[in-house]
Amino acid sequence: MEVISDKKLCLLYVGTDQKVVGQFLSCSEKVDFQVAKNALLAIKWLNENQHVDAILCEKQIPGQTGIEFHKIVQERFANKNTIPFILVAKDRNKNDLSEAVKNGIDDFYVQPLSTANILDRVHFLKELKANLKKEKIVPPQGAIKEYKIGFWKRSFDLAVAGLALLCAAPFLLLFIIAIRLESKGKVYYISKRVGTGYKIFDFYKLRSMYPDADKRLKEFQHLNQYAHEDIDDSNTENTESTASKPQGTVLFGDDTEVDENLHNNIRKESAKSAFVKFDNDPRITKVGKIIRKLSIDELPQLINVLKGDMSIVGNRPLPLYEAEVLTTDEWTDRFNGPAGITGLWQVEARGRSSKMSPEERKILDIKYVEYANSKYAFLIDMWIVLRTFKAVFQKENV
Repeated sequence: MEVISDKKLCLLYVGTDQKVVGQFLSCSEKVDFQVAKNALLAIKWLNENQHVDAILCEKQIPGQTGIEFHKIVQERFANKNTIPFILVAKDRNKNDLSEAVKNGIDDFYVQPLSTANILDRVHFLKELKANLKKEKIVPPQGAIKEYKIGFWKRSFDLAVAGLALLCAAPFLLLFIIAIRLESKGKVYYISKRVGTGYKIFDFYKLRSMYPDADKRLKEFQHLNQYAHEDIDDSNTENTESTASKPQGTVLFGDDTEVDENLHNNIRKESAKSAFVKFDNDPRITKVGKIIRKLSIDELPQLINVLKGDMSIVGNRPLPLYEAEVLTTDEWTDRFNGPAGITGLWQVEARGRSSKMSPEERKILDIKYVEYANSKYAFLIDMWIVLRTFKAVFQKENV
């Protein structure tokens, strides 16, 4: 939704990037743009001025980070807590995004900036914050779905994860040595994943790819099985042209951005190809192919199970760049159940010869959530576990 207003916006920019400053000063008919080169000058300006519509702050300012400055504003200016605070960065980093969200930053933009998108976003955030403060809406009891793991499921998770780690320790040591000998870099891989209720956690795996695999994702995007399904040539061209335009809001992701101007429509289109999978992935090492074939790379996730981040059975926790395009109303239910190492779609996919579409995956994820919240949840989990043992030795790599 684009909010249009004839009133000039007063923005305080904290930072030294002259390119950004120049952009906003060139549209002085729409915005009263104030610049503070550091936190000290910004605090002084806020003390002297009662009205400001939004604060834009660079990720790194002299002497501290933008997130640290946001905390200062929250502590010292209680009367300004409803003012939108937007972080501006020269590059996107998933850890920065995660920290920004955890600390209540309202939005995160990556250069090059679109002044029109930011001004529209400020209008929207102002209205949203004002309405939330005014209404003080309390949802009715039971309106918010919250999955809670049952006693038997948690007991099963702890018993299986603990025993499996103990038995697998010698094999893990051998493969750790093999991974290290084949390629330099850490033998384990940690990524941010989104699990139950959109909870973000550190996800552990043995490294099966070369150390720069994440950086090369876009290089091999044309090989992605899911990227081309149900999308014709004209849609592909439109996607590429959209990606080349200045971005609006940077959504919470690793490797994809969704233009602010397209809102929910682009989210729904992106959801069609949210998953990433390659045939004969060129990023995988020789040892990686073996440990993936035998699912040995998944063993460190047993640590996630012991920590309570995941269960043995559940929906696959998704990378941030996949999860952020599945936040439309029709797909959010997949996050209302447990995250797991194995699940319904994995055993279904391995039991068929044809490739499973992303649409089918999401439908099975939602179906499993229904099972997980039923009285037969534990029995269904046991059925999936039994099918998983058989599926591990099948050829299809899912």
